[in-house]
Amino acid sequence: MELARIVEIVNGRVICGEEKLRRTVKYGFSSDLMSDVLTINIENLLLMTGLTNPQTIRTAEMADIEFILFVRNKKITSDMIKLARENDIVLITTGYSLFRTSGLLYNAGLKPVY
Repeated sequence: MELARIVEIVNGRVICGEEKLRRTVKYGFSSDLMSDVLTINIENLLLMTGLTNPQTIRTAEMADIEFILFVRNKKITSDMIKLARENDIVLITTGYSLFRTSGLLYNAGLKPVY
């Protein structure tokens, strides 16, 4: 699924990485536990989370995750944006809950990891 379509489905807003909106995302993974995120080893993955701190960006970097979707209108700090830009990671926000976001994207064809 094209990243631009994901943004549209969840009524999202791109914080950084607009140049990657034509990239394809195949899988989605929802978690606020970064230790669970580190167990995932799959390409073309969208991480959906409500955890907004620099550790989320660092975890995505270590797991080679290029796309993060923050739920529940969580505020993204300037430090997080800087870190994401340095690591070429797209940051998106939505006002929807983690449950609703996951369901919408699953119904639209985004595949689960498990």
